[in-house]
Order: sequence, then C-alpha cells, then structure tokens
Amino acid sequence: MTHLRLPRLDVDADYWSLRFVEETGQSFAVRKNVAQPLSLLTDGGVMASVYAAGGYGYAASADTSDAGLRAVLARAAHWARASARHALDDSRKLPRAAPRGDYASPSLDGPLPTRREWYELLQRESEGAGSDPRIVDWEALVDVREATHRLVTSEGGDVVQRFRFLFPSVSVTAHADGVTQQRSLNGYRGICQQGGIEILARFGFDGAGRRIAEEALELLAAPNCPSERMDVLLAPDQMVLQIHESIGHPLELDRILGDERNFAGTSFVTPDMFGRYRYGSDLLNITFDPTRPEELASYAFDDEGTPAQRTYLIRDGILERPLGGAISQARSGLPGVANARADNWNRPPIDRMANLNLEPGDATFDELVASIERGVLMETNSSWSIDDSRNKFQFGCERARMIENGRLGGVVKNPNYRGISAKFWRSLARVGNADTMRVLGTPFCGKGEPGQTIRVGHASPACVFTDVDVFGGES
Repeated sequence: MTHLRLPRLDVDADYWSLRFVEETGQSFAVRKNVAQPLSLLTDGGVMASVYAAGGYGYAASADTSDAGLRAVLARAAHWARASARHALDDSRKLPRAAPRGDYASPSLDGPLPTRREWYELLQRESEGAGSDPRIVDWEALVDVREATHRLVTSEGGDVVQRFRFLFPSVSVTAHADGVTQQRSLNGYRGICQQGGIEILARFGFDGAGRRIAEEALELLAAPNCPSERMDVLLAPDQMVLQIHESIGHPLELDRILGDERNFAGTSFVTPDMFGRYRYGSDLLNITFDPTRPEELASYAFDDEGTPAQRTYLIRDGILERPLGGAISQARSGLPGVANARADNWNRPPIDRMANLNLEPGDATFDELVASIERGVLMETNSSWSIDDSRNKFQFGCERARMIENGRLGGVVKNPNYRGISAKFWRSLARVGNADTMRVLGTPFCGKGEPGQTIRVGHASPACVFTDVDVFGGES
C-alpha cells in the first residue's frame, strides 16, 4: 500500500481524498495454564471522501484496484451531491488538506518474540497467577497489532503513517467463603502503547502474575471501603478513566454541537464556555498531545490530514479549546486540534480523543499521602457510570488503601466514589510529579453512528481530590 501507484483519477468534485488502511494482528493467551488458540487478523481497504456541489460524501471499499478506486470515488461524489441541500455547512468553505510527511511508531521494525516465545512467556505468568486454590480463574495475554495508513488528496497530499501497538494483560479472579474479588495489571488492556517488547519491562510484566494473585487474595480478607466524605488519592490507572470520561468526552466538539445525541450523548459543555469557564482548580492542566512517541494514539497527521501538535485544552483550570477537527472547527468557529479520526478504512473520521494527558505537578508520592489527614488511595478502575451529558459520574476501583494522618494504612475492597465533573475537578488539591506519572490508555473507546471503537492514550500522575463522596460495596 505504501508503494501503491495511483491511477489517473478524474473526479468531478471540488476536493477528494483516499485513506488506505492495512492492519494485521496476533493475539496470544494462556488461561488457567492452558494455551488458547492463536487469533490472527488481516484487514484492509480504502475510504473515499468527496466535496462536491457544497455537500460532502463518503464511500468505502475493500477493492483497491484501479477500477475499485474510481468506483468508490464516484460513489462518494454521488452522495456528496445528493446530500448537498441537507448539509450543515457548505463544503466549498471547508479546508482542503495537502499534507506531506510520514510517521513511524518506536521500535517499529525491532524484533518481537516468536509465537512459541510469546506462549512460553505467558505460560510463566499464568503459572505464577494460579498458584493458590482460591484463585479460580486467571489469564495472561498479549495482542500485537501493526497498521499502515496512507492518506492521498486531490491537492497533492500524500502521508504514510506506520504503527505498532502492544496490549499485554494479566487478570485473576479469587473466591473464598462466598467472597469474589478481581485484580488485574492496570485494568483490562490498560497497558497499551506503541512500540515493541520494551513495553513489557516498562510495566513490570515479568512476575506480574504472582504479584496480582497475591493482591487478589489480600482483597478477599480485606474489609469493605468505608462510606463517608473524605479525601481521595487516585493512582494513574484510575486517573486515566477519570480524564477519559469527565474531560475527554465532554470536550468532543461534535458532541457539543449535538451530533452524538442519539447514541453517545451530549455534553454539559457549551460553545460559550471556551476561554472563560473554570473547569477545575488552578492545578488542572490538560493537553492534547499526539506527539509523545510511546503513547497509544500518537501520530503526525489526523485522518483528514491536519498536522498534529501538542495543545492545551485546559490551562490553570480554565477551559481553552475543544477536541474538534477541521470540519467541526469550520462549523463552530472555534479553534480545535488534529483529532478527526476513524477506527478503520470503512468508517469516516469524527472528533475523537487521541492522547489526552494531565500535566504533572511538583509533589512526590510521599508528599501526596502526607497531605491527607483521612482519605483513601484508589487504584485500577473496575466499573464506570456517567450520565448522557458526561456530568454526574460514579466509578469503582479494584483496590484501595486507607490513609490516616498522612500515612498509608490497610487494604480495603470494593472502593467507589461519585461526583459531578467540574465540581470534582475544582477539588483537585495536589498533583504528583513526573515520577508518579504513567502512560496508559484504552483500545476500546466507543462512539459514532455507525459505531467506531478507537484507541486512545492517556498519561497522568497521581492526584489528590478533597471532600469526595466515597462508598463501599457489598461484602
């Protein structure tokens, strides 16, 4: 695909683009010490986007032959003209991208374990996780995905971006005396980065099976988290979910403009808030940053060809700009970012999160703990619920430790907390330094009609929030 020579394409249109995607994947898993069948993925095709007569249309095809490309462009042009009288905006006023460049994930061409070596590695972690009869289910797995994206435009644009994604995971379920607890390594597929085998060492994958099992067994005997208002110290693997749900989704500009109302909901954020609304305390600094090499959603250009750069969305607690690509920017008159993204060749780009990060502060982990008279440290998301305007939320975690008089205490299970997005972020009292920061994310962010499941990166330090409504679950 990267060397595909395009035929002469005579399209009766103001502007067109072709976005080619090829992706391969291998999934390895060992469950309860039994190797699971190898899962393989191969997929590829092209999406055509056309501006014509003031409308815009899309069409996709798995046929990338010369005839297939001409046909898919003709189909997209037909839909552009058919939709012109119903279009929200005149496509003749939209930007016409002419990007040129390339991008490659770190360690893209570096060696990976053989299939046998992957299974041997996972077998060791599985055996470590299942060493106690109270561990009733356990699994170690890794997914490897490689993808090439090429965007060609009628204005002379030609961009090739090559990616390698790695998704390792270990999870266990423990049960005894009617109590069941689950524990995982940074949540389900929470470890997800671009790169190669170095990602495993970065997250301490070696020995994780035994370590996670021991923590699950500890939870079986732990008391329930108390229910009261108290300070909360959120570990990075919970912060990423908090950022994702109560900052990322509310700031998507197409959602703010009402496009997602039928499926993924609206937003409590309105266009007039940008530039003046206090979203959080002075310590809250959120950046859109698709330039951090190892983070899951890093790239050089978005799927409409807009160059990617690091940009503040919230600075010193004040809301500055939304997550809106070129089309949403033109519709709203608001500045945005390079975040028009599609999850595959058969979906058009829409406004999505990419890498959404909370910038580190200056507090060490010990200083974060010492600042709390009574509170709880929560880590690793286990459940989430948020209303359709992304405002009121309730989240649960796998594990917690009480904090008394600035010292970490015993483990408690079933920790949960609830709040309202902006009020919660205004209670941000301490932000951990770079040593407390972790680069995580999710490969499962859903949105759009028809639905799209996309990869999103989040990096965050540990953070302290004051006067939070905390509650425990059932024994």
